[in-house]
Amino acid sequence: MTIDNKDTVKHLNKLIETCKDGEYGFRSCAENTKSESLRSTFSKRAGECAEGARELQQQVVQCGGEPDTGGSASGAMHRGWVSVKGTLSGHSDQAMLDECERGEDAAMEAYRECLKEDLPTQVKTVVERQYQGVKRNHDQIRDLRNRMKAAS
Repeated sequence: MTIDNKDTVKHLNKLIETCKDGEYGFRSCAENTKSESLRSTFSKRAGECAEGARELQQQVVQCGGEPDTGGSASGAMHRGWVSVKGTLSGHSDQAMLDECERGEDAAMEAYRECLKEDLPTQVKTVVERQYQGVKRNHDQIRDLRNRMKAAS
């Protein structure tokens, strides 16, 4: 594996952790929300995050690297915080949306940082496409949160 590929693998593995964190976080929120429509939204987002991780893992293999398979320590801490906050708030849908948006903020930042790197064209194309999906997810979660706040 070339030095360039090692760097690419390192950056992709960070994004895999981000995707896995999103998957686990959305699943946790789906399990704790009271709203069936939010449960469906969170479950769908968890599936999209899992698919994003699989796609990035394939890119790592194509670069000759070993793909990460789990989330990050900070993601695990965030999920723990979601669980504690959810328990304290009675697992309110508003709290779940707030935490999902916070997680999506972190995901957008991770993708922005990766896109600053010198990545091979095919990898950059995948990362850019996934970043657009993360932005859509963030905006949807933000809009759901804002609507819920306005209705209460």
